[in-house]
Amino acid sequence: MFVDKVKIKCKAGDGGDGAVAFRKEKFVPNGGPNGGDGGKGGNIVFVADKNLSNLIDFRYKKVFRAANGENGSGNNKYGKSAEDVIIKVPAGTVIRNAENNNVLADLMNVDDTAVILKGGRGGRGNAKFATPTRQAPRFSEKGVKTKEYEFILELRTLADVGLVGYPNVGKSSLLSIVSNAKPKIANYHFTTLAPNIGVVALNGYSFVMADIPGLITGASEGVGLGHEFLRHIARTRLLIHVVDISGSEGRDPYQDYLDIQQELQSYSKEIADLPQIIALNKCDLLQDKTVIEDFKAKVKDKPIFPISAISNDGVEKLMIEVISELSKLPPKERLEVEEYDIDLKDYTHFEIIKTEDGFEVIGDMVEKLLGNVALDDFRSNAYFQKRVKESGIIEALKKEGLKEGDKIIFGDIEFEYAE
Repeated sequence: MFVDKVKIKCKAGDGGDGAVAFRKEKFVPNGGPNGGDGGKGGNIVFVADKNLSNLIDFRYKKVFRAANGENGSGNNKYGKSAEDVIIKVPAGTVIRNAENNNVLADLMNVDDTAVILKGGRGGRGNAKFATPTRQAPRFSEKGVKTKEYEFILELRTLADVGLVGYPNVGKSSLLSIVSNAKPKIANYHFTTLAPNIGVVALNGYSFVMADIPGLITGASEGVGLGHEFLRHIARTRLLIHVVDISGSEGRDPYQDYLDIQQELQSYSKEIADLPQIIALNKCDLLQDKTVIEDFKAKVKDKPIFPISAISNDGVEKLMIEVISELSKLPPKERLEVEEYDIDLKDYTHFEIIKTEDGFEVIGDMVEKLLGNVALDDFRSNAYFQKRVKESGIIEALKKEGLKEGDKIIFGDIEFEYAE
């Protein structure tokens, strides 16, 4: 089974909590705080592996979660950071954010690596909060919690040349005689149910060729197999459009040509504008060779090569032309990637929401402030209120009309404001 598109869920590990601890040695009269920091959560990392050819493994495993960092402990012992989760994918895999379809990574080549989700930072232990005026802090910092995200993995075949055309026009046969590929070949539609890839070597030059499953009218709208596999043409630099010039299927060869051009145009103008070479296949079945000249008279903007994939006639000339064209074309570039950290928090951001009897404050800054303290401890609570004032939240609330007695909600905590 060939799988080239899947949706999975991933979550980086949470950071471990910092510890609250104090020195208790027998001969140390004024033992200070010595709570260690929590460990960092594991990352979610994707790696392009040379031993994989499609995404079938993800049909059976769709959820990936990294371990959390360990909590800190006394004697300034740091919690252990969690190991990363390494997810192996085939070269050519594109990773998208399922929520907005933004491209997060394009692992075009073997060993390409992308850290898609970063593990949560470990919280600081109470030793880090000691100051000359706060010598025995009884609070620590919680580790950063991470969220679960959905990603779409999409495989785009890595090939310099793509073979396109109606089903049963001889694409697989052509690929089999010019490369090391061993595609399944039979005289019925949709023999090719997945892209077949082969390496063509001629006159000291080599390139990768892919046989894309047959297109039919309406493929770009989801008819037949074409819609599912047109994405595999996206990385190719050159197309060979194979046409059954003999009309052995009862269709007009020129109309076949127009239909496929229309499908390519409907799917992507960029793909439709790729350089093309026309291969008029099954010439060995022709009784009247004038149909070749008639076709050439109608299609004057592309090089045309009459061939027979069965007898090998004209195939070498076609491959020489392919090599000549490829030598003029630049290598394919990676997809444009969104330059942002999907799990990055903005600890300067907060929003104020008016409620019936006061205000609610939300945002990453609030999460960080709440994560720093244990509100059931007097000193910790005082530290929290000090940080709220220093952050500018109270000033912003006053601009919104905050007055004595109003309730302020931070997460699950509710306060009554007093001057």
